[in-house]
Amino acid sequence: MSATIRRTRRTAALLLGATLVTLTATACDSTGGPSVSTEAKQTPAATAPAAGAATSAAAKPADSKPAESKPAEAAKAPAKVGDTIALKGTLEKGNTADVTALKVVDPAQSSNEYLHAEDGKHYVAVQFQIKPTGAKAYSEAPWSAAKVVDDQGQAYGPTLAETKAGPSFQTPTNIASGETGKGFVVFEVPNGTKLDKVQFSLDNGFADQVGQWKLG
Repeated sequence: MSATIRRTRRTAALLLGATLVTLTATACDSTGGPSVSTEAKQTPAATAPAAGAATSAAAKPADSKPAESKPAEAAKAPAKVGDTIALKGTLEKGNTADVTALKVVDPAQSSNEYLHAEDGKHYVAVQFQIKPTGAKAYSEAPWSAAKVVDDQGQAYGPTLAETKAGPSFQTPTNIASGETGKGFVVFEVPNGTKLDKVQFSLDNGFADQVGQWKLG
């Protein structure tokens, strides 16, 4: 082997190592560690005070008894299909988006007569809506950013199959800040599987924060 080839390989190895170290450091410093977000984003209508509340308080007699203390507010229900979760990326500032799990089609039929799920398995298609909310446009591969998880905790990654449920996301998908994009992500799971939740994250699936929607 010539000296030139050895130097080239050594340089490539050093560059790869430096890149991995940089990415690891960036991920660790940005969010403080992985987290699963299950809280749906509240709409203005849901958080606004009820009409007339101020007037009612002002009209309350001065000698009325103080209101009885109420028990602590019950824990919020986890996000479900149809809810929006505000997500944040890890590797680059300004990479934020509101992501909604719109629909789950189980089973989903292949749209290619020559391509089908393996024997004993079937396709599941999940439709997502993505709206970038930061300064950065969304330019990623959504199919690599999603998972489905069954009631036993087993996770299933995506497949590039197309189904009759609807159009899949393009790779990459480019969505300008403030605009929205929709598409399906397809999974291949064993027959009889009871899916329990669906997950999605930014940075092509490598962000520390993971959005999670409860199924059923």
